[in-house]
Amino acid sequence: MIKSQAAILRNLHEDWSVEEITLDSPKHGEVLVELAATGLCHSNEHIRTGDLPGLLPMIPGHEGAGVVQEIGPGVDHLKVGDHVVTMFVPSCGRCEMCVGGHQNLCDSNASIGKGLQLFDGTARHHAADGTDLATESRVGSGARHTVLHSTACVKIPDDIPLNRACLLGCGVVTGFGSAVYAGGGIKPGETAIIVGAGGVGANAVQGARLAGAEQIVAVDPVPWKLEQAKKFGATHGAASLDEAFELVREITHGTMGHQVIMTMGVGDGSTMMKVSALVGKRGRIIITNIHPAAETQVNLSMMEIAVYEKQIHGSLYGSTNPRSAIPRLLRLYRNGQLDLDGLVTKTYSLEQINEGFTDMLEGRNIRGVIEFSPSN
Repeated sequence: MIKSQAAILRNLHEDWSVEEITLDSPKHGEVLVELAATGLCHSNEHIRTGDLPGLLPMIPGHEGAGVVQEIGPGVDHLKVGDHVVTMFVPSCGRCEMCVGGHQNLCDSNASIGKGLQLFDGTARHHAADGTDLATESRVGSGARHTVLHSTACVKIPDDIPLNRACLLGCGVVTGFGSAVYAGGGIKPGETAIIVGAGGVGANAVQGARLAGAEQIVAVDPVPWKLEQAKKFGATHGAASLDEAFELVREITHGTMGHQVIMTMGVGDGSTMMKVSALVGKRGRIIITNIHPAAETQVNLSMMEIAVYEKQIHGSLYGSTNPRSAIPRLLRLYRNGQLDLDGLVTKTYSLEQINEGFTDMLEGRNIRGVIEFSPSN
């Protein structure tokens, strides 16, 4: 058992507290990882507001990178000292989804909201008073150390900066894949519209650029984010869906876009009619962002969907196989084709986690990153 520190959410709508925790040693198939950095993702805020149901108290974080400190029995693909990126969907490699090439939909993800260990459903993380702590997505990278299943770790080269590699745990893969893989992917010469230019949307822009999109329209109410989106490859910017409609109609001569990717912070079913209007015949609508779990009403013309053969696709983890996508994207970063450095607007200490989420909600960051000081 070791002592560490972690951010903890004890009740909905409260701030995250930073507390001392204890961790059990890893059991069969598990590893202990010392985190170097973790990205601040809007999914953490969804848990705080209750839009994503989860077991509380909970340690946040699923976008982490660090170094393996201890391995449990049965772990043969990782060793102490390995650098790893965490995955928020472990891939068993045996279920129908995994063997069919859809690791992002692995059956092991079914009880992810409980935040307890993958196979025995118990906790490895404990508060100072002995209370069991759940971990977001069974990762819990909002702690200096975490115990997680080895199938939720992807080994990466030692020369990749961990404070950049952590972004591959979610935002980069999710955004990039939403453009390149989801719904068949963007084709060269197509027009793509990305709604929401934050940490996921910026990577959807990068994915669309690398896929060969001719025109990439970023939509965001924050002018600074639109400026940043153009640095990542956007050709046009719009402040709202209404403004985007007029812009897309003009630049496509009325045929509208080929693919719209929804990466705004919180999805809103009442906007879907306007979203659908952004794409033309056989246009693809990619739903990447999280909608509140309680939302059941969507404003959408099903006649339009049918007669124009428009397509709506959900996308989890960018519809990728993250175990192969993460190393591939890191090679693009190493070769200068994928910008990770520009994604990180500001870094924070663990004690500044609430400041980091405030900056995210107020549109001041593309991605905020918590950097952990090395343990003694």
